[in-house]
Amino acid sequence: MSALDPAGPRAANLALLWWVMFWGATALFALVMALFALAYLRSDLVARLTPGQWIVGGGLVLPIPILVLLTGTALVLGEQLLPRGDAPVRIEAQAQRWNWSFAYPGGVVVPGETLHLPAGVPVDIVVTSADVIHSFWVPRLGGKIDAIPGHTNVIRLEADAPGIYWGQCAEYCGEGHDGMQFRVEAHAPADFAALMEAGQ
Repeated sequence: MSALDPAGPRAANLALLWWVMFWGATALFALVMALFALAYLRSDLVARLTPGQWIVGGGLVLPIPILVLLTGTALVLGEQLLPRGDAPVRIEAQAQRWNWSFAYPGGVVVPGETLHLPAGVPVDIVVTSADVIHSFWVPRLGGKIDAIPGHTNVIRLEADAPGIYWGQCAEYCGEGHDGMQFRVEAHAPADFAALMEAGQ
């Protein structure tokens, strides 16, 4: 269930963003530690720098390239996560302490509490809640989005291949929150079509 083990294009973008942020933070930490070591080991060299040089070097020259890289990466990858146009499949997900229920196009009924998706196809999940605020999250397939009573939010997921994935409510919603998981099954498109036909 790790977001660092992506199984879809949107989850891959999020994992890449996480790694870029991790290595950016590591680079900044290493630079600060190098300056700290320099100040400790070569205090005579550091003493020759004026306060103005410290401010320009440490406050502008050092962080700006890294922050520009991190912010630019976040904007580009984050923009790609937004749903554009309508996805071929649209499924409704409703949270209610402490379960999820799913409604498929055309009033199709699929027994059980599993979310069924076609693999290799973008799917819009229309998320809402019947009671309190929850959060819909399938770490290996994409980001998360809040489930808010009286309001609908849409998140687009896509699985690279058929398989079983797991989702979790990511917003504390009461004493049963830790057990508010759900199963996601991605099918080959033909199998998903057959499942929808059987549910009519």
